[in-house]
Amino acid sequence: MAEEHTHGGQAPQGTANLIPGVKHVIAVSSGKGGVGKSTVASNLACAMALAGARVGLLDADLYGPNIPMMMGSTKGPEQQDGKIVPVENYGVKLISMAFLVPEDAPLVWRGPMVHQYLQAFFRDVLWGDLDYLLIDLPPGTGDVQLSLSQMVPLAGAITVTTPQEVALYDVRKGMAMFQKVNVPLLGIIENMSFFLCGHCGERTEIFSHGGGERAAEKLGVPFLGRIPIDPAIRDGGDSGHPIVTADPASPQAAAFREIARKIMAEVGGTEKSGPSIDSLLKKIKQPFTTN
Repeated sequence: MAEEHTHGGQAPQGTANLIPGVKHVIAVSSGKGGVGKSTVASNLACAMALAGARVGLLDADLYGPNIPMMMGSTKGPEQQDGKIVPVENYGVKLISMAFLVPEDAPLVWRGPMVHQYLQAFFRDVLWGDLDYLLIDLPPGTGDVQLSLSQMVPLAGAITVTTPQEVALYDVRKGMAMFQKVNVPLLGIIENMSFFLCGHCGERTEIFSHGGGERAAEKLGVPFLGRIPIDPAIRDGGDSGHPIVTADPASPQAAAFREIARKIMAEVGGTEKSGPSIDSLLKKIKQPFTTN
């Protein structure tokens, strides 16, 4: 499966590059819902920004956009010369359908409308110069995934799963879809991998053990790491303060930072030694905008 690891970064045939200032576009996917994909995407984006990269985060989960809440961004974007200026928080540029439609309004769209709005998120947004643009995809394999592979050059796709077999079955289908459209597979992240008791330190594998690593081995792709199930991670998503920024010295934040380091090294040649905890704490103390 060596050909899936080559990162050509070429624009899809017959299309212009809609985001010429973006070096690496990375899709964050999941085979099914409920595995914490948006939590992973927001924390990875913050980890990359803290490492000194210029980062954007596009919430392409049009039917269930949660990124603004998780990133603490409630104020919508502004316009400039007919273009949309992304909201910025924690050093990450954001755009989401949640900024553009009422909170309780359901989207009932067919494929052509999905394609049109996704294209607008590239063509009509002033992303500027970015090292990485992370795209939080809806779960499964559908119109958004197909449209994305046709619109922009993807450096690769990451898949988020939980350890149990039912989730891994969907992972295999999702990654096979990316292979069919010639998108490199950057690897698998196992979220909610284990629970570590804060009182006694006992480790409990609530959703089985090692499933993500076995799936990566079977598919011939990298296993990027494990994220524990932890109330602090959930609190960070609910409060709009991702754990990577809220508590950068924690083991949970360290897990996200290590995975972000691996991804940056793979697609962008970033140095393998990440920033120190002291330097991260200094960055956290600098004022971020909370919209």
